[in-house]
Formats: sequence, C-alpha cells, structure tokens
Amino acid sequence: MSPWVRRLIVANIVMYGLQYFAPAATEWLVLFPGVVLTRPWTIVTYMFLHSRSDIWHIIFNMYTLYLFGPRVEERLGSQHFIWLYLLSGIGGGLLSVVTTPAPIVGASAAIMGVILAYAMYWPRDRILIWGILPVEMWMLATAYVLFDIVGFGGAQIAHFAHLGGVATGFLYLKALEIRSPARAWKKKVTTQRSPVVGGIGNGDPLKRWREIRLDDLHPINRDEVVRLLKKAQQDGTRSLTPEERATLDRFAGTT
Repeated sequence: MSPWVRRLIVANIVMYGLQYFAPAATEWLVLFPGVVLTRPWTIVTYMFLHSRSDIWHIIFNMYTLYLFGPRVEERLGSQHFIWLYLLSGIGGGLLSVVTTPAPIVGASAAIMGVILAYAMYWPRDRILIWGILPVEMWMLATAYVLFDIVGFGGAQIAHFAHLGGVATGFLYLKALEIRSPARAWKKKVTTQRSPVVGGIGNGDPLKRWREIRLDDLHPINRDEVVRLLKKAQQDGTRSLTPEERATLDRFAGTT
C-alpha cells in the first residue's frame, strides 16, 4: 500500500472502533445538514465514520480504496492524492447537505473521486466483478455514476454525496492538468510529431520507443511502458493518446 492509502485505512478502522466504544463522542462527528453551520468540522469528519449496523459498509469502502488508491497516489503524488481524497469527500458532503435532510457518514464520496481518477488515467484496465466478469474501468465508473443518478440501492445510500465526490474530483484533476508544468511540453511534443500512417512508415517513433531501457525503469513505470509499446505495436501509434505518446517520449529521452 502507498503511504496515504495506508494512513486512511488505519484512520477509518480506528474511527470505526470509536463508534462502538464511544458512540456519544462520535455523534458529534456525523454530518447533520441542519447543524452543519454550528458543527463545520463534520464536513470532514463524516467521511471517517461508517454505519455501525452494516460492517460491509466499511469493508467495501476500504477494499475499494486499497484496490484503486495506491496506483492513483503513485500517479498523482502523495500530496495531490490526499487533496483529491479530502476535497472529493468535502464536495460530496456539501452537495448532500443542500439536497437531502438526512445525516450521512462514510468515505464513499472521497473514494468516488479516487475511482474517477483511476478511470481517467487507466480507462481500459479490466476489473473482475465477483472475480469472473471482466469490466473495463471506464464502464465501471460510468455505472457507478448512473446508479447514483437513478437512485439505485434506495434512500439509505447517499447518492448525492457520491455525485458530489465525482464532480469535485473531476474539477480537481482538471485543475492539476491545467496547472501542470508538463502541459506545454506535451503540447510541444504533439506538434512536433511526424505524420505516420497506421503507426508504420517514415517518422515512426516506435523504433525509438523500443530502445527504452526497461531494466533501468521502476517496476510501475516499466509495466506502463510495456503496456503502451504493446498497444502501439498491435494497433498502431495513432491509437495512443497524446499523453501516452508523451510518456513514451519522456522515457525515450525526447526533449
């Protein structure tokens, strides 16, 4: 596990224990829409509490964070990851406050921001539902959003909090993209790209990309480069997104 994923899971487990041993104290941490102005801290603390009557609430949330969080943290960096997590949770809480009168607990809104980030960066990754049904990540994230829009699962689920988490996470990720110093560099790489037909021919960068020294790369970076090279070889270099091409150019030493 990555650093912040580990800390968040531990924090949620500790708070879940406090809900059993000190329920009166944790009541002051629940997000009640009617008293949020007098208990402003609850817009943050609610995301570290879970349903005491349904242990699967915390189990599912922490497993999802464990599944998707480390790779997102590796991609964004720890600082941006924790901001993504907290802002998604806060955004979900605020939308829930203005749309529903019911109190809410749970990390789902924050985790929806993490799921969105994973789907944006690795949309074609396949997840096995129930261990047997392969679903691409973009489809899974879309299904989550649609379920919340239609209210699938009943009124006991904080659908607006989930949607608020997705919306806030999307805005934060776009803000990072706009502010990134690499944005102008990626644009330069894209505009200087030589035209190719079907990924084969004069000016094809595939030969240069194949010269990347895989043994010198971090295992995570190596897996990503291997995946992109395989995609370029099978489907042609035109199948790569500008960001994927920029990634390969960076490891190939293009300036």
